[in-house]
Amino acid sequence: MANGSNRARSFLDDFKDFILQGNVVDLAVAVVIGGAFGKIVTSLIDDIITPALLSPALKAAGAEDLSKLTVPGTAIKYGNFLSAVISFLVIAFVIFLMIRSIEAVKRKVARKEAIVAETPADPAAIAQENLINSLDRLTRAVESQQNR
Repeated sequence: MANGSNRARSFLDDFKDFILQGNVVDLAVAVVIGGAFGKIVTSLIDDIITPALLSPALKAAGAEDLSKLTVPGTAIKYGNFLSAVISFLVIAFVIFLMIRSIEAVKRKVARKEAIVAETPADPAAIAQENLINSLDRLTRAVESQQNR
């Protein structure tokens, strides 16, 4: 019975460790922020892009709203599909810009680290290290002469 209790405790400990890992918490935050970002993109498409860019096309099609565009005589709402495609393209473009910016920052940091790595050592420190090494060799030579 104690073995089953240990298994349950181990399972709960493993679950607690899993939940508290940074990756799970980061994922949860990303889902919440992604949901909010989706609402912003939907508003951008429905309230700004559609009226500004698609107004002439909508007027020619005889529709006020993109979601009201349908194939005559059917229930096919191609306006909703167009809105979803535009939303996807905007989200993909914003994510592309974010990733590109992050990669640019990473490259900049890597260049700075490379410059720091290439910076020559202090000549005084090199001279001091050489002096210490020479003294060590001299000490060993003197000791080996005394032991003969």
